Amino acid sequence: MQTFAIDGQQMTYRDQGTGPVLVFGHSYLWDSAMWAPQIAELSQHYRCIVPDFWAHGGSDSAPSTTRTLRDYADNVLALLDHLEIEKFAVIGLSVGGMWGAELALKASARVTALVLMDTFLGYEPEVMHARYFAMLDTLRDQQHVPAPLIDMIVPLFFRRDGHLHNPQLVSAFRHSLAQLQGDRAVAVSEMGRMVFGRRDTFDDIEQLTVPTLIMSGLEDNPRPPLEAQLMHDAIDGSEYVLIPDAGHISNLEQPQFVTEQLQRFLSKVLPA
Repeated sequence: MQTFAIDGQQMTYRDQGTGPVLVFGHSYLWDSAMWAPQIAELSQHYRCIVPDFWAHGGSDSAPSTTRTLRDYADNVLALLDHLEIEKFAVIGLSVGGMWGAELALKASARVTALVLMDTFLGYEPEVMHARYFAMLDTLRDQQHVPAPLIDMIVPLFFRRDGHLHNPQLVSAFRHSLAQLQGDRAVAVSEMGRMVFGRRDTFDDIEQLTVPTLIMSGLEDNPRPPLEAQLMHDAIDGSEYVLIPDAGHISNLEQPQFVTEQLQRFLSKVLPA
């Protein structure tokens, strides 16, 4: 892991491989290690840059100037400028796709391809918005994740009966939530408000002309395939792939399938 300072706050990131650049965005409540199965394969042909979202992994809390996902896209652009990277593809899952789309809109001349996984670029639906903000209030006020809240959060990320299909993965995620405490918990809750209080980008994404792949876990509960279909309809020329037997963290529930789809798409639009 390497570090880059933005307004006095340290962002950690992975930089692995050589070749055309891929910038990865991970899910809320996870970190850059989430992409390990894909990076192991793709870094043999591409240079993989994987930042930790603010207050996640090794990154500090967000700088005071970072208030929205558009601001965070600027933070990632600053990292890429620091690394003297001009052209890059973006691969984002969940919030990684949300800020990834903002990045593609801000730097359309620099983005060579875009992959949106288990994400949604419109407003958070009202019912889910209220539910998530209530969870974030609990996290902020109690400065840890109470056991009943862990029991609510964990199933959101996996296919039905995920604890039976991927017991070690689910157990490790539960453990990571239980370890979230104090100021770190408050910082994570603030990032959640940024995620679930995001702007609606649907009118903007219709302007995207970059080659785009949209993928969704067939059993993704918080980001159901219908949302992916709506984005596919909005982005002209985009590809749409459903990931079987996968929930929200589809790249870890079906790592080989996802990696093969990424290799297929990238070899077509971004030859190594």
